[in-house]
Amino acid sequence: MHSFYSDGDLLPAEIVRRTQVLGHKAIAITDHADASNICELVAALVKASEHVSKFVDDFMLIPGVELTHVPPKSIPDLAKAARRAGAKIIVVHGETQVEPVQEGTDDAACSCPDVDVLAHPGIIAEGSVLKAKENGIFLELSYRGGHCLGNGYVAKLAKKCGVPLVVNSDAHTIGDHLTPSDAMKVALGAGLTKAESERTVFENCDLLIKRLNL
Repeated sequence: MHSFYSDGDLLPAEIVRRTQVLGHKAIAITDHADASNICELVAALVKASEHVSKFVDDFMLIPGVELTHVPPKSIPDLAKAARRAGAKIIVVHGETQVEPVQEGTDDAACSCPDVDVLAHPGIIAEGSVLKAKENGIFLELSYRGGHCLGNGYVAKLAKKCGVPLVVNSDAHTIGDHLTPSDAMKVALGAGLTKAESERTVFENCDLLIKRLNL
């Protein structure tokens, strides 16, 4: 989800509180990043994460980035730069039906072991999905309007290739944050069975946190 450090409306502290009362125990804020803002952005989110760790019981704010509209060839270098700055999770803005993301972004992200999640990859090729499997990268089912148009296609390819899925709110403002029940509706709407949806919404979040060594 996004805070006002990129195109969101809310402070990290407000995002934490609004998601906490919905029943969540961990969230990731992955504001939009490129070469111009990685260091400053990650430093701010790390500071917010440390504050939450000190003062909010039984809740974890994971600081990260969403590499957005960056040249595909730059993804490995930017992902490493984000890690050095302190980002715990690296998301890449995938190729969608509604934004002019550069062709080759999905494949470059899936080829990069430093990437954790490829977000809304609505027009991804099967070969790229297989690369995601090799690198342990999760694919996203998105709640956000427009980005959600490819959810069924992404779910179908992920199931075929054995790649784990996660449901993401891609929240930007008040009203965007999902309850677990909302997330289940996104997974079911993408064509997953009830058992597959429960695994995606609940078990895969734990698997992702383990991948991040948190």
